[in-house]
Amino acid sequence: MIFSAFARALGQLGDPRFRRVLFLGVGLAVGLLALFYALFATLVGWATPETVTIPWVGEITWVDDLLSWGSLILMIGLSVFLMVPVASAMTGIFLEDVAEAVEARHYPDLPAAGRIPFFEAAKDTLTFLGVLILANVAALILYLMLPPFAPLIFWAMNGFLLGREYFTVAAMRRVGRVRAAELRRRHLPTIWLAGTLMALPLTVPLVNLLVPILGAATFTHLYHGLTARRA
Repeated sequence: MIFSAFARALGQLGDPRFRRVLFLGVGLAVGLLALFYALFATLVGWATPETVTIPWVGEITWVDDLLSWGSLILMIGLSVFLMVPVASAMTGIFLEDVAEAVEARHYPDLPAAGRIPFFEAAKDTLTFLGVLILANVAALILYLMLPPFAPLIFWAMNGFLLGREYFTVAAMRRVGRVRAAELRRRHLPTIWLAGTLMALPLTVPLVNLLVPILGAATFTHLYHGLTARRA
């Protein structure tokens, strides 16, 4: 069931609605990082004097330019690490659109699902991003203690978190938050395993930007497969 759901999700990657969500997520992430840099550069420029006098050297007028270029290089370096989680967070706000596209193509006979309010979806996404970052920071201790098992720990932990998040998004559109949590607990092994499949490409540059879209699509199929089997 898991591999069938994943294969069907891969087969729909060319869907214009999938591309729209991807471009929205990446575009908002780039805009957010650019805004953060602009604010940071403005703060550096405001806090740095135009000239600095050093004994036996005299006035130096290029300190603010040095700090400005330094902040740009720092931001570019940070963006390498921040781009994926920020883009995933921005994309996560629109994952309902991915689920709708999947149901429109593969489950056309279903009645329309209820929409999760935008601010509620944004709050859930940002909460998930915070948990994801904190969990990975805390896992650094395990990576240092058990270096041979670091990849397994990374995949298992992120697989659990990704599976939990994407299944909840897929399920609560249809049955609400409380019922989605009950289904998640009942099918935890399957959801965890499917989430681990989503965690595998997280370490592949550029491909990792597709993980939220593939995850939402895969778990939409998985939700319908699990509920149909139970019925």
